[in-house]
Amino acid sequence: MHGDHDLSSYTAGMTSTHTSTAPERLVTGPVSSLPTEHGTFAIRSFTLDAVTHAVLTMGDPAGCDRPLVRVHSECLTGDALGSHRCDCGDQLDAALAAIAAEGHGMLVYMAEHEGRGIGLAAKLQAYALQDEGMDTVAANRALGLPDDARDYTAAAMILRELGCPRIRLLTSNPSKQHALEELGIEVVSRVRLPVADRPENSAYLTTKRQRMDHDAPPATDTEAPRTQLPGADVGVDTDIYTALAANEEVVAQLAQSQDGFIATRTGDACFVSGTTDRTHLHRIRAHVGAVLVGAQTVIADDPQLTVRAVPGTDPVRVVLDPYARVPATSTVLSTGPTPTVWLIGAEAAPGADVGDHVRVVRLPPSASPQDIIAVVRGLVAGSILVEGGGRTVSSFLAAGALDRLFLTTAPVFIGDGVPGIRFQGSEVMAQALRTPFRRFELGEDICTEYLLSPAAAAHSQPSPSVQEPASVESPQPTQ
Repeated sequence: MHGDHDLSSYTAGMTSTHTSTAPERLVTGPVSSLPTEHGTFAIRSFTLDAVTHAVLTMGDPAGCDRPLVRVHSECLTGDALGSHRCDCGDQLDAALAAIAAEGHGMLVYMAEHEGRGIGLAAKLQAYALQDEGMDTVAANRALGLPDDARDYTAAAMILRELGCPRIRLLTSNPSKQHALEELGIEVVSRVRLPVADRPENSAYLTTKRQRMDHDAPPATDTEAPRTQLPGADVGVDTDIYTALAANEEVVAQLAQSQDGFIATRTGDACFVSGTTDRTHLHRIRAHVGAVLVGAQTVIADDPQLTVRAVPGTDPVRVVLDPYARVPATSTVLSTGPTPTVWLIGAEAAPGADVGDHVRVVRLPPSASPQDIIAVVRGLVAGSILVEGGGRTVSSFLAAGALDRLFLTTAPVFIGDGVPGIRFQGSEVMAQALRTPFRRFELGEDICTEYLLSPAAAAHSQPSPSVQEPASVESPQPTQ
């Protein structure tokens, strides 16, 4: 039957994502509530040119600098009927989960986008051709239809109407990003959803990646070697660093001995973990907006808190020092130009001889980890890395203020010394803190990534699970 269709006249040039710019007026419907398994969303209709779209919002997307947004194309078979031929239903569910986990965001459900804009009847005709062996692109072209006929004009108008012209877009489709950008929407980043291929849709998704430039998923141990960022040489999935850069998480990192110490009894911590783990730490620094440490860490180690082992921009350094104990001669207070925020108590008396790069900020009385995060968020955009020491990381963990924790265990026994993770625990094992996790081998060390919040789980690729480690080598970074 394939011979009945002349495919030679259809070329890749037929691929089109329509972005009409004709001025139209949106007609907005009333707001109502929509309880779902992911939480309660506000829902309303937006009608443009006799086509009505649905918009689900949670929290205050307009109040966010770059809210999480999914522009979802209508798919009766995938969304409503549970078809596994495509990943539309899985993407819809994952998008709602990601927005709910973040607490603020929007899903724009685009009507008349069925079958990438060709309509339900044509999509089912294309399905029949795919059953005979054609891929999704060839089937569209055999019917004389473009690869992608979707128009995102209404989506762009809705985003502007709702005060969200600057977004993080939940998609694996670069064309969707480009179409919105051509219509004046600033897409700060493209965020992949944690949706795995199914046996029934694997070939379909592979075609979209190979012929329509969709993003490929992270490689697994049973496929190609892990894709890594330019210059990456640590055995950690690079989507982790991308997630930190694209979102606003609070992440902690700590390296400790097999028996749970971060330094000897004299305070010597040089070095608990190996060079590969320290490269991983520098890579985290390069992808966050701020790195926070406690006063004792600065006093004991005099760290630089800059990015040196990998390419990248230095984060803003934040020193948590309620009693203003850190000497003005410390590197973070005396050496620029990397900005430093010195968080001190309301009654503390800071030294006068600090560098011009230092901003002194007073903390509210009895500030909790959440209060501290709020202060930092008011000064610095992006994710926040809580780097040390053990007491500071433990207090943020115990307060439930962390989205994820990288805890590296080195194959060494210190015996006693400065403790790592310590907090008041539960009396019975059934109440102990257990979270989704992933493990990575970093040279001789083992790094466990704990996903402590729904947001971190939603941002992570692939879905949280125990992963087989992969041995790697790395150059010697400086501390």
